[in-house]
Amino acid sequence: MSERAKYIIDGDTGPWEIVLGLEVHAQVASNAKLFSGASTQFGAEPNSNVSLVDAAMPGMLPVINRYCVEQAVRTGLGLAAEIHLTSRFDRKNYFYPDLPQGYQISQFAHPIIGEGLIEVDVEPAHGDPAYSFPVRIERLHLEQDAGKSIHDMDPGATYVDLNRCGVALMEIVSRPDIRTPLEAAAYVKKLKSILVALGTCDGDMEKGNLRADVNVSVCRPGAYEKYREAEDFGHLGTRCEIKNMNSFRFIQAAIEYEARRQVEIIEAGGAVSQETRLFDPDKGQTRSMRSKEDAHDYRYFPDPDLLPLVLTPAFVEGIRQSLPELPDEKRARFKSDYGLSHYDAGVLSADAERANFFEQVAGGRDAKLAANWVSQDLFGYLNRAELDLSESPVSAAQLGGLIDLISSDVISGKIAKDVFQRMIDGEGNPGEIVEKHGLKQVTDTSAIDALVQQVIDDNPEQAAAVREKPKTMGWFVGQVMKASGGKANPQAVNQILRARLGL
Repeated sequence: MSERAKYIIDGDTGPWEIVLGLEVHAQVASNAKLFSGASTQFGAEPNSNVSLVDAAMPGMLPVINRYCVEQAVRTGLGLAAEIHLTSRFDRKNYFYPDLPQGYQISQFAHPIIGEGLIEVDVEPAHGDPAYSFPVRIERLHLEQDAGKSIHDMDPGATYVDLNRCGVALMEIVSRPDIRTPLEAAAYVKKLKSILVALGTCDGDMEKGNLRADVNVSVCRPGAYEKYREAEDFGHLGTRCEIKNMNSFRFIQAAIEYEARRQVEIIEAGGAVSQETRLFDPDKGQTRSMRSKEDAHDYRYFPDPDLLPLVLTPAFVEGIRQSLPELPDEKRARFKSDYGLSHYDAGVLSADAERANFFEQVAGGRDAKLAANWVSQDLFGYLNRAELDLSESPVSAAQLGGLIDLISSDVISGKIAKDVFQRMIDGEGNPGEIVEKHGLKQVTDTSAIDALVQQVIDDNPEQAAAVREKPKTMGWFVGQVMKASGGKANPQAVNQILRARLGL
């Protein structure tokens, strides 16, 4: 892996750098809410998945959902984080119309998960080399989600839907180890891949099941390294928080805008205000939402309705034993078992769906050839067409069949490109396409020999030139392939040409 990239903002008074920390809210994959038995079904009629506890009716007491606790511990283990055997729920006091209790049950002083670490892979654009870097996880805590305020149903009123109220969230807080917009998006992608592999969050950003709050500040080059060593980030620039980012592209755009906005304020002699901001994707700008609260503003105190959460080592170990293969482990296996490069193994192990697809294609076949067809040809097409793998017009079995035809010399790699396009166009299985269009490769050496001799006879001057400079033989190969309609076996063409030209 290459050296970590720098992101420099050229200001009027000199260069600036960015410092980023993220708070990712991941909805726990659970059928019931954190403190009630109400359903977490998405898309239900407004206010249909609301229990008396969620609605904060008098006398209703919360009861912890054991499965949500298991999911949090599973996530902590997947992040190589410290599992706190004793944790506590607190009341975070603030008022919103969609928060019936007037407080949120969260964890502040004693979270269930402590420090962890994940390795983030970055693939820069413009052909720059890929690299990886570590991000320290500060904590993961459980909390309940708020409801949803709806402002567009009536110009004079706000409606409230409490279906999300009480849904279990894992808030995963990173240290400020991220330095570029691309790194921020890559971090969320990596975190998403781990959560989905663990089965603790479905990662659906469109539904809001995974969203990020991005803390942005700017500093002069060298300042970050100076204060990071002392873990004293308070001397860096004032940070602003961009709330509820649910798109990798928007995360990058919001950071770029916000960082430049802060630089302009500072260089104009002003001071950046600590505040919470929202990103407007239509305008490509952040705008102020409210002044940023500090912890003391929420008046945290232990929730008197909930006992401390105490876990046993056996409980944690049982969850550890059930962990699935995680993306980093899968990448290592793909490198060792299939002989793939670090990059190819990373692309193909990025999520469970891609990995499973590749392994179906590669089973019993040339793994490197399978990796090329999956990651370059198929994924390249899907990216251009803006399709998910689940929407692929070519199945794993079909792509494997195409590779079988190449490996058995029924078709050449060039012909395979044509067959692949026909598969995308819905013409069926590769074998049927080859038969239908007469695309079988010519392997009859006598037929190829006749074509070679004809091309040599028709081009005596070029033949003489090739004998003088053998490296120019590619022209003859192209002519023979053209004469065969692209069906001649390229290896046989090269061998016969060399023999005929005396090379």
